[in-house]
Amino acid sequence: MPHHGHDEEHEEPVNFQDRRRIDPETGKLRQPAGGQPADGGAAAADGEDGDALSQAERILNEAAADAEGDAADVGITGAQDPDTAGATVREEELRNDLLRVQAEFVNYKRRVDRDRHVAKDSAIQSVLTALLPVLDDLDAARAAGDLAEGPFAAIAAKFDTVLAGFGLERQDQESLAGQPFDPALHEAMLRQPSAEVPEEHIVQVFRNGYVREGRVLRAAQVMVSAGAEG
Repeated sequence: MPHHGHDEEHEEPVNFQDRRRIDPETGKLRQPAGGQPADGGAAAADGEDGDALSQAERILNEAAADAEGDAADVGITGAQDPDTAGATVREEELRNDLLRVQAEFVNYKRRVDRDRHVAKDSAIQSVLTALLPVLDDLDAARAAGDLAEGPFAAIAAKFDTVLAGFGLERQDQESLAGQPFDPALHEAMLRQPSAEVPEEHIVQVFRNGYVREGRVLRAAQVMVSAGAEG
């Protein structure tokens, strides 16, 4: 049968470790168990920072010494070239790269400006060419006397002024009669003898031509003199 007697209980002693950093009796800062001061971590961090700064300073000094050695090897001195006095090889390479990039940018800007001008000129020429049939109608109305006066005559005059501002030049009867025939500018539709107009000169304009900045938008259709009948 089990023994129900009151056996003496053996309990293990309980130990408490006071981890308070401030001694409640003295009010002073306690030392850690390892014997290191409470600010040992900060001191270690300061030491690590000091080592890092020392290492960085050493690297910079070595880099400066290497740069001076490279400059001495290539013979870069202030007496030889005042503009590059004290410059390292790397600095010279960067300077040359910068000059090359600047030159490329200048050339690129010139190409862009040139292309922009060409595109603008082409657009103006296309618009003027599309308006030539309208100018033919105005010329026909003017020849019929419909634009002699009135508001439409004023509108037609303003229209001609605007087109002239874009460099459009009309080659009509008034400007071409008696002028030498030029196959690059004029289209010969007829050739007849004429006592008043010298040979190979324009006698009459059948359809006006238009030129802009020396470029023919449309050649004038003309009659050319074959000279006096012999």
